[in-house]
Amino acid sequence: MAKKEKTFRPKARVPRGFRDRLGAEIAAERDMLGRISAVYEAHGFDPLETPAFEYTDALGKFLPDVDRPNQGVFSLQDDDDQWMSLRYDLTAPLARYVAENYDALPKPFRRYQMGPVWRNEKPGPGRFRQFTQCDVDTVGAPAPYADAEICALFADVIEAAGIARDDFFIRVSNRKIVDGLFEKIALDGEANAETRLTVMRSMDKFDKFGAKGVALLLGPGRKDESGDFTDGAKLDENKIETVLAFLTSGPENSDADPLDVIAKLLGETKSGAEGVEELTGIKSSIPDFAARPMMFDCSVIRGLDYYTGPVFEAEFKSSLTDAKGRPVQMGSIGGGGRYDGLVKRFKGIEVPAVGVSVGVSRLLAALELKKAEADSPRGPVVVLALEKDQMADYQAMAAELRNAGIRAEVYLGGSNFAKQLKYADKRSAPMAIIQGSDERDKGELQIKDLILGAELSKQIEDNAEWREAQPAQFTVKRSELVEAVKKVLARL
Repeated sequence: MAKKEKTFRPKARVPRGFRDRLGAEIAAERDMLGRISAVYEAHGFDPLETPAFEYTDALGKFLPDVDRPNQGVFSLQDDDDQWMSLRYDLTAPLARYVAENYDALPKPFRRYQMGPVWRNEKPGPGRFRQFTQCDVDTVGAPAPYADAEICALFADVIEAAGIARDDFFIRVSNRKIVDGLFEKIALDGEANAETRLTVMRSMDKFDKFGAKGVALLLGPGRKDESGDFTDGAKLDENKIETVLAFLTSGPENSDADPLDVIAKLLGETKSGAEGVEELTGIKSSIPDFAARPMMFDCSVIRGLDYYTGPVFEAEFKSSLTDAKGRPVQMGSIGGGGRYDGLVKRFKGIEVPAVGVSVGVSRLLAALELKKAEADSPRGPVVVLALEKDQMADYQAMAAELRNAGIRAEVYLGGSNFAKQLKYADKRSAPMAIIQGSDERDKGELQIKDLILGAELSKQIEDNAEWREAQPAQFTVKRSELVEAVKKVLARL
């Protein structure tokens, strides 16, 4: 009997380092999901799982922030030529589930869900085509008490995920207040739908372009640095002033209570008055509202075609940096609001609903960046070697610092002043010690705080102002070297 020939099947091997890293990422996500779900469970919410695929018409026009039904989703046709799409979020599947099981469900229906969602978008920092969302929703409860609970729960969940309370804030607004703005400037009604969309897009650029840039977009139009021109909404000056007053009502632009400002600006409009009343109800229903990382900010515009009442959006307070020290814009780390019209599309009756979605993948990416920042080792103090015949003195300075328990080294590369400072930056040195002939003749030296200098250089655009101020570089007596270095290190 002929011997059967063996077929060689090479085993796929994953590099150990990659396996370890992948395993750590999976473990981190599971740990975060466990902490978040514990908060949801503690508040009486039950888990729910829905399919990854939904019929595309079940998602339909309710995809947030897009103009065309299929934009931003991955879709395919089944054997019956029906279009199906990978779920864009977890809210539209929830609405379909509630409609199908409406009579059997307790009302209010309180559920949370965790799972992957897919968006056909360009990836970027903290932005992925597949990512994990973690939602919590209450269906069947009107405003404002369910909204207040969800808003407070939103803050609790972000903290449970590992983000310190001082590192994030939640902006709270209301779709009805924006509707009141359009009533105020006579842009309500179906005939003005296109102009309203242009105005909202312009308002959404407030953080990027400021009041001056938005005024141009609301008026004749704006030309950017490349020369490209964006046509404006063609509003008159009075309407532009009203929109800008609305946008600057938040705590970042005014010391006044935002709700008082909006009430005075839009209180005579029906929608504006209702929106202020609902936000006031949220504030009064959260006993420790003032101590929480929440603020009323009516400049929140994203998703307002989707929401019908209060809107919540969470962001980081400070920018993060990558491994090279470059700022990384993470965008929103979660958001939500009231969407009373979504279930109606399936059921035919209006069902009140409110919820928030936490972007777990984006939170994990942010925590990884923060961990990298915290783990980045501080380099040694670098003593610049500006004169070769003074090398013994430079080494003596470094020795004094080391004897005081401070890491220190003398630059030995033989480069000029600028390149020596560049070396110190690459070494992550907290400061550089500078002594040329002028300083030596006076018995002095200069200390350059490199960390403070880097921070200040981001804020000062005028080079003349920078040269005149030099707050990160100062002169001390040679005998005070160790004491001065210790003082700088103590505040870092």
